[in-house]
Amino acid sequence: MLDATAHREDQPEIIAGRKLVARVAGIFGAPFDHFVTRAADALPLTFEGIDGDFHAGHTRRSGGREPWYPRGTEMRNERQLSIVAPDELAIVAERMGLAEIKPEWIGANLLLDGVPMLSMLPAGTMLFFKGGVTIKIDGQNAPCRIAGRSIAEHAGMADHEAGSLLFPKVAKRLRGLVGWVEKPGVISAGEEVSVRVPEQWIYRA
Repeated sequence: MLDATAHREDQPEIIAGRKLVARVAGIFGAPFDHFVTRAADALPLTFEGIDGDFHAGHTRRSGGREPWYPRGTEMRNERQLSIVAPDELAIVAERMGLAEIKPEWIGANLLLDGVPMLSMLPAGTMLFFKGGVTIKIDGQNAPCRIAGRSIAEHAGMADHEAGSLLFPKVAKRLRGLVGWVEKPGVISAGEEVSVRVPEQWIYRA
């Protein structure tokens, strides 16, 4: 009898899903007219993201990350929230010769502590917050020159243009994640988060 569970050599290896635990080390919201965020005590979320936030909405306009659409095309907003990790920010700061990079400077909404290599969590990862909110990860947040210039300005770098060019080079795969609200509610600072990583595989066909 054919074993349906047997691994075929021409099939990708399946990596089992797993659960991790994180903690909300900081929460931040952005005013409607700018991506730089501000520290907050709580983060109320709806299905559109953070009410009144720069990145809120069921849809958004395409930009440089979506070259397959004319710029400004209305599309599903999978970038409602930006999530970063303190250890990764520290690595990027060191590479840029800075004492620190604050989450607010690059428009982060959540600072999550306790997950090794946060930026490498795969698309489809679910974040279950103890208070009831669920966020689904869409993927990595590619570093851009806009965030780099913000860092340069806030950190007092002598050459803002050099900072805007350096950040995308040194922050690749360390800039965190973007996600969207699957179950709304309120996120609080210090809250525990159950991180559920899905099955993974490399598709090579």
